[in-house]
Parts: sequence; structure tokens; C-alpha cells
Amino acid sequence: MTSPTLVWIRRDLRLSDHAALTAAVARGGPVIPVFLRDDLVDDLGAAPKWRLSLGLGHFAETLASKGSRLILRSGDARAVIPALAQELGAGAVYWQRAYDPASVERDTDVKAVLKEAGVEARSFAGHLLFEPWTVETKQGDFYKVYTPFWKSVRDRAVEASLAAPSSLPAPEAWPESEALEDWALGAAMNRGADVVRPFVQLGEQAAQSRLGAFMASKVAQYDRTRDIPAVDGTSNLSENLALGEISPAQCWHAGQRAMEEGKAGAETFLKELVWREFAYHLMWHTPRILSANWREEWAAFPWNEDERKAEVKAWKQGRTGIRFVDAAMREMYVTGRMHNRGRMIVASYLTKHLMCHWQIGLRWFEDCLIDWDPASNAMGWQWSAGSGPDATPYFRVFNPVTQLDKFDKDRDYVSRWIAEEYRAPHEDALAYFKAIPRSWSMSAEDAYPDPIVGPDQGRQRALSAYENRDF
Repeated sequence: MTSPTLVWIRRDLRLSDHAALTAAVARGGPVIPVFLRDDLVDDLGAAPKWRLSLGLGHFAETLASKGSRLILRSGDARAVIPALAQELGAGAVYWQRAYDPASVERDTDVKAVLKEAGVEARSFAGHLLFEPWTVETKQGDFYKVYTPFWKSVRDRAVEASLAAPSSLPAPEAWPESEALEDWALGAAMNRGADVVRPFVQLGEQAAQSRLGAFMASKVAQYDRTRDIPAVDGTSNLSENLALGEISPAQCWHAGQRAMEEGKAGAETFLKELVWREFAYHLMWHTPRILSANWREEWAAFPWNEDERKAEVKAWKQGRTGIRFVDAAMREMYVTGRMHNRGRMIVASYLTKHLMCHWQIGLRWFEDCLIDWDPASNAMGWQWSAGSGPDATPYFRVFNPVTQLDKFDKDRDYVSRWIAEEYRAPHEDALAYFKAIPRSWSMSAEDAYPDPIVGPDQGRQRALSAYENRDF
């Protein structure tokens, strides 16, 4: 009989379009899915770690429905994965690639240990449309600006999505598994978990339903409605893509079909998928984007780096007195996500009006977003701050008041998320006070604050700093 194949599950919580799982079934012999809790899992922020726990529980149920199981182990992958392969007599270990530098280093080490032990070790594509090293300029360099990157990949062929395996051969006896509940991955969410949970669309089937509904009724207007935060005009697939409950290739093919059907917003949707690709492209080629200024000359810029400042606290609490900023921050605490237009506004306000380092915002989003993605989060913050890969001049400063007039003219978004100014607040605005830490001592009866820094004042302060920069 063919020896077992260990499939190391990471951010790929699905059965369809799962190259490693498909290859394991094709190899023959038992297929044993395993998820490892290592330092990279333990270092996740509160919201993404909680969302991962939900995803793992659901994926385990999906595997069980196929007569399989998800084995849970914890420890250093360099020791645990080879030891588990030896315990099972596995002849192969397969997994789908990750691209952040810490994961790449870990996976390279694991592959070397397995090969030395005589175990086949293979990694597969699947988290991206295009492997980062396969996209290059005519000069053989990587892309540093999005639009040329988009033009270089928009007509590339994307392989057809793989069907889910019809069956997953089980071993005669399953290895021992740790219990997901014992890991308590959601502990840091505290009472916020109950507030955010109704907004989660969990698992592969839900992700496919989301994609189908978007393509059927929303993609045609996507290029117009995606910027209006009060309208449910986006795919909302970011949380599912982050954990691989759906593959980018599945989204790409659906978008291509919509284009062929003449749906106007489909190309814009494809561009957004490629924006995600661009973030990974930059992370692969310039991993410093995760923790340091992508434009290295910005190292000397005098941002505030003190998170204890009152202005930073007000920004985190959604109490800046700037309605667009506060509404977006509160949306994040209640839903675990934030509308993309809101992300640009809150990031611009923190880094430009408040002159705070983008790393403060990056870390806060890393803790609060259920759709947290390392590459997209880093690129988004640096793009907004001016230190990242943006062809637009760094001195662009969004005015959050005029932006609100443009994208939330009737204040439908603001009234959904801010309670203090309304006699009968929206239930979602009230849910914010149930989600936040009790230590903030905030209530819907509080008076709404005056702006801590007004739009004009903040803009002038930012422009003055840019004029006096040392680069």
C-alpha cells in the first residue's frame, strides 16, 4: 500500500481548488490533514486569531462530513511536522505556499528536514493568482507601481480551478489530536466575539454563496457602488480570501465570466484582485514593507511613534470628532471589517492629520480585523502614509469632511455607526458599546466630541512637515 500523505493545512481552509489536497489524493494511500499551532499562530492579533479558530472548527466539520479529520498539533514546525510524518509512516508531506518572510523561512527549514529524512516534501501554489517571482518587467526587475503590474498580468492565463476531491482516504487509525477548544484562540476577543459573530460568513460554502450573489446582483454596479460605504456594493470576500475559504482563482474566473456577460463592474473587481496580488508581489521582493518604510528615505520623517498620546487613543476609540473616521473605526469593532473607503480615510487621518507613524495603525488593524492579511495591511498603510508604492504624490491629504460629503451625502453610513448624536440610534451603533473594552468607560449617552484636529489644521500641519522633510 502507498504510505500516508500528510497535508499541512495553513491559510487554505477549503476542499476545492486545493492543489496540495488534490495531489495527496492522487498519490494514493491515506490522506491526513493537520493544522499546526506555532509561533506564527500565537503571534496573531485578537480578531484574526479568533476568526482562524472559527475557520478551523468549520473546516474540521467539513472534513468529518467526508470521513476525514483535521489533526491538531502545536509546537515548532521544524520539529513537529517531521516527527508527525515519522509517527504516521508518511512518505510525503504536502502544503500550499505562504509568502511572508517568516513563513518562507520556516517552510524552507521544514522541507530540508523532511528531505533529509527521506520524506517527499512539496509545496503548491494556490493562495495567489501568480507566483510573485513570475511577474517581472522587461528589464527583469519586479514592479514597483500598480498600473504597469496590472497591465502585465491582466491577460495572463489562470489555470482552471480544481474540483473538490470526491473522497479523502482515511488511515486505519487516526493519530492523536489536540482539542481546538483547549487552544482558546479566541480568548483575547472577550465580549467582542459575540458582537462580531453575526457578521461572519464562515467556510467554503458561505464564501461560494457570497461570490455567486455578488456576481449575480452587484458586480455590474461595482465600479460605482464600491466607494459608497452605506451601500452593500462589494463582494465582502476579504475574510474568506484571508483564510483560503475561497481561492483567488475561483474569484478571477467568476469575474472573467461576468466580463464576458458585459457586466460593467467586472473589470474593476478583477483589478481589486490584482491589487491584492501586487501587495504580495511587493512583500516577496521587498519584505521590509511589513515593518519598515518601503521608501527607505522616509526613515527620517518625524512621525509621532508614542501610542500613549491622547490623539492616538481618540483615534482608536472612534472619538476623533471627525465623523467619517469615527464611523469607520466603529464599523471595524462591530463587524470585524471596514469598508475600503473608510480604511483610506482613517489611515490618512492618523498618518497625516495626526502625524502618527503608520506602524501604529498597522498594528491596530492587525489586532482588530477578521480579514487581516499581512501583505494587504502593510501595503495599504504605507500607501496611505506616503511611504509606500503610490504613484500619487505623497503630499495628497484626504479631507475627511469633503470625502464624507462625496461618499455619504445623506449620512446613512455615519448614522449607522455613531450613536451619540441620535435620539434613536441604530442597533449597530449601540453594538459598538457592547464590543469595546469596558475599561474605555464609554456610553451612547456621552456627548459627541469636537474634532481633536480639524481637517484644515491637520492638512496644514502635514504639508508643513513635508516641506521641511530631509529627503
